[in-house]
Amino acid sequence: MTALSTDTTAQIGAVKASRGLGLSALTAIVIGSMIGSGVFSLPQNMAAGAGPLAIVIGWGITGVGILALALVYRNLAVRTPTLNAGPYAYAKAGFGPFIGFNSAWGYWISAWIGNVSYAVVMFSAMSYFVPSFGEGNTWQAIVGASVVLWLIHALILSGVKQAAFVNTITTIAKIAPIVLFIGIAVVAFKIDLFSLDWKGTGNVALGPIMSQVKSTMLVTLWVFIGIEGASVVSADARRRKDIGTATILGFLACLAIYALVSLLSLGILTQPELATLKNPSMAGVLEHLVGRWGAVLINVALVVSVLGAFLTWTVLAAEVPHVAAKDGTMPRFLGGENAKGAPATSLWITNGLVQIFLLLTYIANSTYQALFSIATVAILVPYVFSGAFALKLAITGETYAKGESRTFDLIVGAVATLYGIWLVYAAGPTYLLLAALLYAPGIIIYVIARRQTAQKLFTPVESILALCLVLAGLTAAYLIWNGTISPF
Repeated sequence: MTALSTDTTAQIGAVKASRGLGLSALTAIVIGSMIGSGVFSLPQNMAAGAGPLAIVIGWGITGVGILALALVYRNLAVRTPTLNAGPYAYAKAGFGPFIGFNSAWGYWISAWIGNVSYAVVMFSAMSYFVPSFGEGNTWQAIVGASVVLWLIHALILSGVKQAAFVNTITTIAKIAPIVLFIGIAVVAFKIDLFSLDWKGTGNVALGPIMSQVKSTMLVTLWVFIGIEGASVVSADARRRKDIGTATILGFLACLAIYALVSLLSLGILTQPELATLKNPSMAGVLEHLVGRWGAVLINVALVVSVLGAFLTWTVLAAEVPHVAAKDGTMPRFLGGENAKGAPATSLWITNGLVQIFLLLTYIANSTYQALFSIATVAILVPYVFSGAFALKLAITGETYAKGESRTFDLIVGAVATLYGIWLVYAAGPTYLLLAALLYAPGIIIYVIARRQTAQKLFTPVESILALCLVLAGLTAAYLIWNGTISPF
């Protein structure tokens, strides 16, 4: 999860100087938008609930679904050039203000909870050097994460959002160690070990193949969050046709990297061994192959990479409600800026919530995997409705010229929508209820925004949706209170 990463934002900033982005620059943006901290933890995250066959199937499903979603964002960027306020704008245009608001709200929730997960995995990596940081959720780690959070907060308030040196360092930190890991893993790969328990049936706890595949879905989506970043620069492409080519090339490159990291690891350590590795688990795998220096390299690379991503996602998390306040989707007070032009009000609220959740991770002894699962479920709403909007346009013919073929776009929109619905199913009731608990308070914010613009609060259908959301949130709260489910 890196959407729009430090690399991406810096490259976008160079558009005016270069008078348009060529294919190589566009491809780099697509790759930079997706590769973040998640790849460093893939060996453990995938093996925790699945064997080799299920992981292969999981990547296959994700490959088709994410490619469809990427093509949806490319298509919508071209067909709806006036909708430039992010994924929630598509949901709002296609399905009304309440759905649009919830898409913005969900994207925002995903962004700042994702920052909490960044903080946890960063200090989990640093525990290799400072053992008291543990899994990133000890009091020492929470104090350290809090210091980093408020330093970044101060940096953004000062008007400094990105820096060239951060871009350069984080790019190298992300890509080089991963390529090195894959190269070493290819040489060390043992096919007999990989095929030892091909179906994962040797571990009863994994369950049947379908259950194993479902367990991989949130992990695979997590590492692709940011695919929507490709559509952001469509207007700045030197040639329009390069957008599609770059999207496909960047997507295929990331898919290959992710699949190789997770699958090659199963030819180095067994599934049970990988499942018990501490994150970032790539460090444990490389240490097994080359010794201590491999773990040091991966842990340092992750810390540097996450610092850059933490900065970028803090900017993004604050910008979402700030931009939404400008078009009336969220209350006006969230649009407040300081003298430097930074989204001060939104930033304070966002980072205040990050701080609260950091404290909750200590109280609940929460892990990186639990946090990214919640963040991933939260972003499903904007993703599902982006696909549904593209499907709606293809069905109605709106934005299409008379006689223009819509078959391909119809298929892409349908696949992206079905993939999103499948992810909702794969997430399971616990995470869906936890997401509902986070979505439900947003109704109050929505009502405030609608009253400020003197607009009707709900249509009959929206009233039913709001009621269902409240009931689901109350159910989640009750189940947490009686100990049936855990928030982390």
